[in-house]
Amino acid sequence: MIPFSVLDLSPITEGSDAAQSFRNTLDLAQHAERWGYQRYWLAEHHGMPGIASAATAVLIGHVAGGTQTIRVGAGGIMLPNHSPLVIAEQFGTLESLYPGRIDLGLGRAPGSDQATARALRRNLSSEADEFPRDVVELMDFLSDTPRQSVRAVPGMGTKVPVWILGSSLFGAQLAAMLGLPYAFASHFAPAQMMQAIDLYHSTFKPSAQLAKPYVMLGFNVFAADTDAEAQILATSMQQAFVNLRSGRPGRLQAPRPGYAEQVGPAERALLDSVLSCSTVGSPATVHKGLQDFVARTGADELMITSQMFDHRARLRSYEIAAEVLHR
Repeated sequence: MIPFSVLDLSPITEGSDAAQSFRNTLDLAQHAERWGYQRYWLAEHHGMPGIASAATAVLIGHVAGGTQTIRVGAGGIMLPNHSPLVIAEQFGTLESLYPGRIDLGLGRAPGSDQATARALRRNLSSEADEFPRDVVELMDFLSDTPRQSVRAVPGMGTKVPVWILGSSLFGAQLAAMLGLPYAFASHFAPAQMMQAIDLYHSTFKPSAQLAKPYVMLGFNVFAADTDAEAQILATSMQQAFVNLRSGRPGRLQAPRPGYAEQVGPAERALLDSVLSCSTVGSPATVHKGLQDFVARTGADELMITSQMFDHRARLRSYEIAAEVLHR
């Protein structure tokens, strides 16, 4: 089977707090390492009551320091929120502390609303999309011989592997043009997945980092010992999506049996769309779901996310996914 990895938003559950989320994140990473997961990525979001991974580089250091071999990285850093130099220094520091284990996935979404973006000191007045230029500048800071007079220390010469993240055709085009691996957010925005994969493959240009295209796809797994149990556990994520799209983001809620059947047709259509790249069920159901998805997409790697309320249930879901992927 192809390599498989973990995407963790370090969820804050109802009745809990960020400190507990961080303990859960490290515990999951340590289990994922033993279960054979390739990498463990954390995502930058701001102002979200149910997501604790805002200070992404800090949390990556926490996870890398508590593990031994698994690659740890950002899935991703929202580069418009930062100067390329600062990110080069942060990830140069991480690579210096944990050599050969750090990944840097880059996205161009703000990871927040406009008010939060202003609080991050982003310049919202410019209409030009500076993301491609910033990616190139960041990669230059990490290279052996930067063209710029400013140096990232630490950072220069670390050559941290850079990935482009995306949920549209823009990221596919940029990753192909720069010859970088591409991670598509099919776990929550699958609409253009197949188009993006085709575009990336057809326009890819080899680079010093990557000789041929490499696609990693996000995929939701809600696994349990029975189909019925998994379907109940998946309702926490269903509630989170409906609440987010309704302008009511909050902490991850406890499961609600039959939730998808209780919402209105608009909410049901939303869930059918955003969670179409998912498998929910027992080990046998999950095995078939993963096999079918890889066969349909030709993914080189899967980035599995399993947003569940109960930490033990989430561990079990990732354990089941690893077991069936090893078959």
